[in-house]
Amino acid sequence: MTRASHISQRLAEYQQSPSSPNTATRASGPLADPTSKWSRRAILSLPLFTAFSHAAESRIRNPYGLTTGPDGALYVCEIDTHRISRLDLKSGNLSDFVTGPDLKQPYEVRFDKRGDLYFVDMPAHKIYKFEVKTKKLSAIAGTGEPGFSGDGGPALQAQFKQPHSIVFDPQGRLLVCDIGNQRIRRIDLNKGTIETLGEPMKGPRAIDFDKQGTLWLALREGNMVMKLEDGKWQAVAGTGEKGYTDGNAKEAKLNGPKGIACAPDGTVYIADTENHCVRRIDPKAGTISTVAKDMKRPHGVFVDRKGTIYVGDSENHRVTVIPGPSAKGGTARHYE
Repeated sequence: MTRASHISQRLAEYQQSPSSPNTATRASGPLADPTSKWSRRAILSLPLFTAFSHAAESRIRNPYGLTTGPDGALYVCEIDTHRISRLDLKSGNLSDFVTGPDLKQPYEVRFDKRGDLYFVDMPAHKIYKFEVKTKKLSAIAGTGEPGFSGDGGPALQAQFKQPHSIVFDPQGRLLVCDIGNQRIRRIDLNKGTIETLGEPMKGPRAIDFDKQGTLWLALREGNMVMKLEDGKWQAVAGTGEKGYTDGNAKEAKLNGPKGIACAPDGTVYIADTENHCVRRIDPKAGTISTVAKDMKRPHGVFVDRKGTIYVGDSENHRVTVIPGPSAKGGTARHYE
């Protein structure tokens, strides 16, 4: 039996019985090392969520930002292995998608409307574009030297200091959390220029837009979640003090949130990193609750159009998939 047929057989066994072992290979991708050997095995089935991770000899190492792509697969930034991986959510197969000698630590990843991939490399102080069809990787912002400069000019000549999170606004411009400079910056991809939005903030770590086009922000050092309405920032959750309490969102305590994602139903999810959990904000009710515990410094969080939540459970070295509130039940599959 070939390795491919063995994988297919084991996957079929797993689909019939969630507790059965499942093995899948990590294939080489567009810029990958073709000599790499990867595998994953299902080890546990529980209600609530699904977790994906590599085998012990080649595990996902520190997953951060993640997003689904136009093809329905999940794309994951791996900090320790300096790559972006592609996870086929139907087959469970994992492959290298973007990797190379110049990449340091890709922190956040997004796709534009054309289907091209953008990511931020935090310690490189740069923003990159990967053209999926041509496999071309190029920097679109940042000189690579840490600093704060370039507003009004070419983005490639601008300086960042530890850029972290990125998101496209409704006009197709790319917003960047420039955390070392305590600012949010905006890149006009058509003109190739950059500007800074507003004044310094206390740890602007992660950003996302809701379906109404409102910008949401997680402040790591500020231990708060805010939104921008009518040109003014409004506090939505967190008192600013470190801690862990649910209930009234404005009276709740957070501890170093590093990820944020807006769901289709108007709720907002945050990776409350130092509390090792994922929390859900209901803006209409003004409440916050915990939806997943026992994580280990989760960083990235993303919600797809169906309301499914994807989490980079960073120091557990796994990706966790949580059914949305409308889902009835759910089965957890842990892959290694």
